[in-house]
Amino acid sequence: MNGPAGDATHYARYARLSGMLDSAFRVPGTRFRFGFDGLMGLIPGLGDFVGAIFGAYGVLVARQMGAPLALQARMLANVGLDAAVGAIPLAGDLFDFAFKPHLRNLALLDRWRADPARTVRRTRLMLVVVPLAIVLMAVVTLVLAILGLIALTRWLA
Repeated sequence: MNGPAGDATHYARYARLSGMLDSAFRVPGTRFRFGFDGLMGLIPGLGDFVGAIFGAYGVLVARQMGAPLALQARMLANVGLDAAVGAIPLAGDLFDFAFKPHLRNLALLDRWRADPARTVRRTRLMLVVVPLAIVLMAVVTLVLAILGLIALTRWLA
């Protein structure tokens, strides 16, 4: 089913799937919610892969709806970050329960539908700022490591 009716069907299906993956359950006595994505992430290797497959479905829905490439890239970045960090034992499992990439991507789609121009501007900015921040942090870390090694060699000499 293509066109607006098909888009609405796929969007509604993705919205339900996002809820199941990221907020199907509530921890009693708290406002904290988690879903099947966090539970699947507890299965080493396979869980994060399956979560990424479901995330890719959201990107396909965005593509079918005509979302701009920048928005699709940001959605892929959310899914990729969840899969990459989620693969780290223990810390990744905690991240899986907190990050909620599917609801983040659904919110991106909702903002784009409500205000396409503003969402695209912010998305393009994020696609530039985040990689630059990562590179800057890597450079600073490298410089600090080198300075630390120099100080250590001087102290030992």
